[in-house]
Amino acid sequence: MSYDVAIVGLGGMGSAIAAHCAARRASVIGLEQFQPVHDLGSSHGKSRMIRKAYFEDPAYVPLVIRAYELWRKLERDSAEEILRLTGVLSVGEESSEIIAGTRRAAKDHSLALESLSRGEIKARYPTLELLKDEVAIFEPDGGVLDPERAVAAHLQIARAKGAELRFGVATESWQRMGKGFELRLSDGTQVSANKLVLALGPWFKEALEGLGVRVRVQRNVQAWFSPATEAYEASRFPGFLLDRRGLAAPLYGFPDFGDGVKAAYHGLGDLTDAQHVDRTVNIARDVEPIVRELERWMPGAAGTFREAKPCMYTLTPDGNFVIDLHPRHAGVILCGGFSGHGFKFAPVIGEIGADLALNGGSRHEIGFLSLRRFGLDGK
Repeated sequence: MSYDVAIVGLGGMGSAIAAHCAARRASVIGLEQFQPVHDLGSSHGKSRMIRKAYFEDPAYVPLVIRAYELWRKLERDSAEEILRLTGVLSVGEESSEIIAGTRRAAKDHSLALESLSRGEIKARYPTLELLKDEVAIFEPDGGVLDPERAVAAHLQIARAKGAELRFGVATESWQRMGKGFELRLSDGTQVSANKLVLALGPWFKEALEGLGVRVRVQRNVQAWFSPATEAYEASRFPGFLLDRRGLAAPLYGFPDFGDGVKAAYHGLGDLTDAQHVDRTVNIARDVEPIVRELERWMPGAAGTFREAKPCMYTLTPDGNFVIDLHPRHAGVILCGGFSGHGFKFAPVIGEIGADLALNGGSRHEIGFLSLRRFGLDGK
């Protein structure tokens, strides 16, 4: 069969692109080498942070604001709760990347942000331990996404709108065939499509390095703990970002929704590749460093270790996403390199991916995510 759009990869981004393309009445084939909502890539772990005051770059703010709207629409369409507003508390020295960047984004886009005095912090969150030169800011619009529910909901919508989704089948190769593309699959079958979207997660590395763009895949461990106090229950505690001097990387996490407090370092782990990532958790190597700093910052949060899982960051040279048309193959759309901070954008990436596949351009300002910054121009 021939389709309007073939999407390779049905994780956080690919599932959203499939849903948006199918909602526009395009014929869609979605291909995934693993089973639905798997935990072998970057779109799992029970919680992902969402925030508007984007310290990484204020250029992301319009996209994340649109993502909030689309998350709420996805909740209505799927009858699933996906986004919970808890607020996000950011702590660090005034000159730290997270504090300075969050303030800059809030100022540039007139976003709600509260500066909390040390007295206000102790009144709201009496267990927390701030160091002498640290300040605290609170974003009331920040919250927590459920990645597994989100992927399942996008797959549900894609199917309901007529997309064909195949799981447990890898795409072994693709090539130009006439005005479209032919894909050879691991089950021996072939499919044809007019447009091809590559949303490969950590498997995106090969696609970008073939263009001369260096990509690193990093193993990052997420850990959950049963706290020794009720202070960190979701009804009374927010998501958090700690950019503390001396830490190897910022520490982030989420309150206890019933599965325990979650914490992890943002961007700290061994370099690996998608095929050979070590999925075995070593307590001394992977968990104890989290426990040590979590207890220093949130005493009682790491009362009892529950579980830990690795996930993968696909890091571009500048830490920004790649969303663009392929510079060598007209009709191929590249969506990847989300560098450990992309999941919150999934529904707007779905909208952008559908724009590029079906219209050849996007309504959103995505020039800063194009390949031009690496000296490449999309077709």
